[in-house]
Amino acid sequence: MEQSKKNSGTGKSKQSASKPKSSKKDAIPVEHQDNPSASGIRMEPAPVPRLKKKYEESIRGALINELSLKNVMEAPKLSKITINVGLGEAVANPKLLDSAVKELELISGQKAVKTKARKSIAGFKLREGMPIGSMVTLRGNKMWEFLDRFISIALPRIRDFKGLNDKAFDGRGNFTTGLREQIIFPEIKYDEVSLFHGMDITFSTTARTDNEGRALLRHLGIPFRK
Repeated sequence: MEQSKKNSGTGKSKQSASKPKSSKKDAIPVEHQDNPSASGIRMEPAPVPRLKKKYEESIRGALINELSLKNVMEAPKLSKITINVGLGEAVANPKLLDSAVKELELISGQKAVKTKARKSIAGFKLREGMPIGSMVTLRGNKMWEFLDRFISIALPRIRDFKGLNDKAFDGRGNFTTGLREQIIFPEIKYDEVSLFHGMDITFSTTARTDNEGRALLRHLGIPFRK
């Protein structure tokens, strides 16, 4: 009598667990994760600063008529804004300079750089190359946004403000003004200030004369002293 062979489970099951299939369309390549525009995502364009739009729509035409210019390209315009902070106290306490750099970055919305001494002065214990201040240069939309905040928010917060001195031009249409305290900017929290310091702000223009530069800044809204 032949013995029947029994299957002892040695046979392999043909059925396999089903795995969910990932769609290639849903997956974003690694090289495109930091660049949404490359992955097909539509990006909204950045809004045009209010003051820049006003210049292009009305101020530029008013300058052409006031200055009797023949070409629209001759109309003066703002090219850059430079903010400079000098901190003599940083010679004895370098940590004060780090605080001033952070405050300048909050005010401008851009990374600031440290400025170094050009020569040694023994009386002030200053050595050549020692960090002594900070500065930042603004161009493009950041320049226009800072100017708007400077005119609309910062200047009105100055106590007994009567206007800026319109004689502080360099003869080539560039204007420089000084501020005594950085707390006039709303980005600076009064309770967190370790040292009150001033700053110099230079408005560089494409004007050929001081009269053209003065007319440009006046139309932009900078209040000059009467």
